[in-house]
Amino acid sequence: MRTIQAVLSVAILTACTHRPAPSTPKPTPAEPAALTTTITALDSALFAAFNAHDTAALGTWFTPDLEFYHDKGGLADHDGTMAGFQHLFTQPTTADMHRTLVPGTMEVYPLGDFGALEVCQHRFTHTEDGQAVSGVFKNIMIWRKESTGYRVSRVISYDH
Repeated sequence: MRTIQAVLSVAILTACTHRPAPSTPKPTPAEPAALTTTITALDSALFAAFNAHDTAALGTWFTPDLEFYHDKGGLADHDGTMAGFQHLFTQPTTADMHRTLVPGTMEVYPLGDFGALEVCQHRFTHTEDGQAVSGVFKNIMIWRKESTGYRVSRVISYDH
C-alpha cells in the first residue's frame, strides 16, 4: 500500500511541477520555389493585361465563378468585375491606371491539390490634374489549378 502511495505521490508531484517547453513562434509555411515562380509569373501576366487595359485578355485570367471582394465596393462576380475594369479604363481620371507589385511583398502558399494562395501589396498609379497619384493596397488571390493551368477564382482587395 505504501508503495502505491509513494508512486502516486511522485506522479502527482511530477505532474504539478512539470513545466511545458517554452512556446516557439509558429513557422511560416514553406514556399515551394516552383509554385512561387509560377504564381509570380502568372501575376505578372495578369497585370500586364490590366496595364494594357485589355479587358478581353484580362477576363481570361479569372474563372467564370469568380468572387471579387473589395473593401469599398463589396462583392462582384466575373461579369461585374469585367464591367468594373472596363469602366475604370475608360474614365478620364483613371484611363492611364497601371499597377506595379510592391517588391518583397509577394507570398505564395500551396492550397493542397486545389491551387495556390497569393498575398501581396501593389501600387496603382494614375494621373489627376497633371500629377501622378498612387496608392498601395493589399491583395489576396486564390489561384485554382485547372487542366490548362491556373486561373484566379477569388480576390480580396483591401486597405484602400
